[in-house]
This record gives sequence, C-alpha cells and structure tokens, in this order.
Amino acid sequence: MVNKKARETLINTAFVAVADTLTTDFDVVTLLHTLVEHCTLILDATEGGLMLVDQRGELQLMTSTSEGADFVEMMQLNAATGPCIECFTTGNAVSVPDIRDSGDRWPDFENAARQKGFLSVHATPMRLRGQVIGTMNLFSTKRGALTDSDAAVAQALTDVATIGILQQRIVSETNLLAEQLHRALDSRVVIEQAKGVIAHHLSLSMDAAFSVLLDHARAQNISISAVAEGVSDRSIDLSSMVARTPAHRQSE
Repeated sequence: MVNKKARETLINTAFVAVADTLTTDFDVVTLLHTLVEHCTLILDATEGGLMLVDQRGELQLMTSTSEGADFVEMMQLNAATGPCIECFTTGNAVSVPDIRDSGDRWPDFENAARQKGFLSVHATPMRLRGQVIGTMNLFSTKRGALTDSDAAVAQALTDVATIGILQQRIVSETNLLAEQLHRALDSRVVIEQAKGVIAHHLSLSMDAAFSVLLDHARAQNISISAVAEGVSDRSIDLSSMVARTPAHRQSE
C-alpha cells in the first residue's frame, strides 16, 4: 500500500490523465482503459474492468486489465447477474468484501471469481443525474471492502469519465441534428425550385404546384425531396405528373 503523499500524487495524476483524454476527438476506449488502470493502481486492486451500455440498452464489456477480469465480467453478462450487474441496475455502488460470503446471491459470479483467485469486488456506477451508462469494477485477491475515501475516489474518477462520454454523445447528437437541419434546408430550396417549374409549366399557383409534388410523391411512394430533385434535374417527366394532376388544380 502506498503512503499518503504518494497516494495523493497518484490521485492527482489519475485526474489529469483522465481529463487529458477528453480532447475534441477523444477515443472512448482509451478513456475507459485509462480510468480502470489508474483506479486499480490507486485503490490497490488486483484487476479492473469496465462495462458500458450500448444503444440497445445492453451492457457490453469495454475494457479490462487482464483476461481474468474479462472472464469474470463475461460470466456476469452471460448470467445477467452479479455485483456489477446489480450496480448498473440500481445505480448504486456494490461492495463485496468477501465473495465467499455472498451465499446463493450470485453463484455463477462467485464460481468464476474464485476460479480466477478473486476474493473481493467493488462496483462503481457510471452515472450522471440518474442516468447510468455503465459500471467500473475492481477485483482483488485480498478480502476487504474499500474505505469510504477510496470509494469516493473511485466514484469521482468515474464521474469525470461519465461526464466526458455523455458530453461526447451530446455533441454527436447536436452535430447530427445540425446535419439533418442542413439537409432539410437544402431540400426545401430544391422543393421551392421544383414548385416554380411545375407552376410555370402547368400554369398553377405555388400552393397547387406543391400539391402536385405531394401527390406524385405519394403515388410513387418516394420522398417529396426526391420528386423535387427529379423535377429540377428533369429526370421526372412533367407530363407524367400532369396525367395524375386533378383537373381543378390545373385550372387554378
């Protein structure tokens, strides 16, 4: 166990290392592995692993410090039970000071952990304002619970990583929304141009021309933007649209 001064240095280094990965184009796996490595060292754990929820709401193993931790994590995922699964489900840290005392609570997890020589585990939720996106899990070949200060360090470092990941998701979603809006505006310009072509060719009002566009899109089961592009680049014959245009619209 490191002395107090060395421990403080390790903690400071860990926060800097985790924060340093949060660049504009940071890699999530690098961030998570940095988090697990530093927490394993600071909290004197033997191994560590981290699970993250995917877009379907299912936990996936993202990184670990060893094949042994991999094995135990995968056993929990396959069995859908274990302290790390419970941590994710409840959003609360789960500490097991002695795996042998877990009784019949998680038999598959206990067998897998003991097979790899692990005697204790501490699972920390990756959460922000009630949203849980994963868990960081520390395994030890020694019995005993984390102290309150150790648990607080684990949660603080995990919180930093969680904020980074969620921030990236927000940025990605914002960029996607901006891209969708840009495409919508571009489509609107093409639609207005197509309306002008139809209105001129069929002597219709702009409102009636839009109805012609809409009717053709529905009849062909394609988007109105695709029809507008077809009108603009002349790949759609206007005469085919005339044939489907109600007589009252042609006279408007």
